[in-house]
Amino acid sequence: MSDYFPRREFLKTAALAAAPALLKSQSPNDRLRVGWIATGSRGQFVMKQMYRLSKDSVTVTAVCDTYQGNLNAGKDIVQSNEPGHTPKTYVAYRDLLADPNVDVVFISSPEHLHFPMALQAIAANKHIYLEKPIAHTIEEGQQIVEASEKSGRVLQVGTQNRSNKLYIRAREMVQNGDIGEVHYVRAFWYRNFDAQADPTKTTPAAWRYVIPSDTTPENTDWQRFLEGSAHKNISFSPERYFQWRNYWDYSGGISTDLLVHQTDISNFVCNRTVPFSCMASGGVYQWGKEFHDDREVPDTFSAIYEYPDRFHLNYSCYFGNDQYGYGEQFMGHDGTIEVMDRQNLHFYPQPKFIKGHAPFTKQTELHLNYLKDFDQPDATADHVHNFLMAVLGKEKAIAPARAGQIAAIPGHLATLSYKTDHKTFWDPATNKVHYS
Repeated sequence: MSDYFPRREFLKTAALAAAPALLKSQSPNDRLRVGWIATGSRGQFVMKQMYRLSKDSVTVTAVCDTYQGNLNAGKDIVQSNEPGHTPKTYVAYRDLLADPNVDVVFISSPEHLHFPMALQAIAANKHIYLEKPIAHTIEEGQQIVEASEKSGRVLQVGTQNRSNKLYIRAREMVQNGDIGEVHYVRAFWYRNFDAQADPTKTTPAAWRYVIPSDTTPENTDWQRFLEGSAHKNISFSPERYFQWRNYWDYSGGISTDLLVHQTDISNFVCNRTVPFSCMASGGVYQWGKEFHDDREVPDTFSAIYEYPDRFHLNYSCYFGNDQYGYGEQFMGHDGTIEVMDRQNLHFYPQPKFIKGHAPFTKQTELHLNYLKDFDQPDATADHVHNFLMAVLGKEKAIAPARAGQIAAIPGHLATLSYKTDHKTFWDPATNKVHYS
């Protein structure tokens, strides 16, 4: 396979990054000492998932956030799960990284902060769970990969679909040849919102999260939030701070927040890596006039990818109708595997549309549910558990830094195609993007 990361090199480096990394020192009760950077909505959710499956393996010794409300919320989650224990609290993440009582860090910050935080955590010799995308640009992601692999520490990227047992089953089915040759995947993610909603109580539009009523410049460290962004002289903006996914300085929008999950899992299921070209288009089509909107990232988006070895991925996302929800359709000559809403897997043999014709595969229709068949409420808990077990040397990390970079590149290609209105091409020889 000829592309950015040849498969042999990918497997070698992924194994290196996932190799057992036993700690030289651990807390007296043999629990990993966790520091948590960013305890906003995603950070709080992942922390709760960590406690759900890995409570006996961890103790959270420190939490960090630049908004006092989030900092208090993170502290409360720790205290409710570890009675009698109070973690240290920090506003500056560098102070947390300097804490000798932290072995492992979780980084759940906005996208533009992944790069400085991850590099500083690697320099501090910490093991890292880093939310996706690995970085805000291709170049930043590559630097994280290189630093991570040199460090010998475990870095797991938060592409939790890889730990979803439905996708693991889909991967096995593709490897077994149940759907025959696979040259086409259709992936989609559709959402909808109540445009008449009260914005102080619920989300009225894409990523217009509720801004806490107590927000002030005094309890929100705006300058620390701006680290890693292209423009650092912007006046304090609660919208940019709490609704950062809507602005290019801090986010790649649909491309890196949503699409990355689905190109990554398509790679995982179909044994692919990086596409060689991408065409993307879309725009801000919803809510603009009603809300005098300053959103920059699109709410309507499509991307078409070509991969080496005759493989095509068609991606679409729209925030104005959720009839078809979330899904991937892996379309083989002999059958189709469809995973819907990360909860249900359906297999359909071909060609059921020809009356009286026997299916091309002996496999009959199959329907699996992640709760009923696998007792897996959310793959995030399993993904975090895999990371912690990798730190302890008991498992291999399923999404090391290099896999995270491979997942992110398609998202960045789509963003660049959208911004430039040109088809993008990935050159594996130079690790550079070119345009039509």
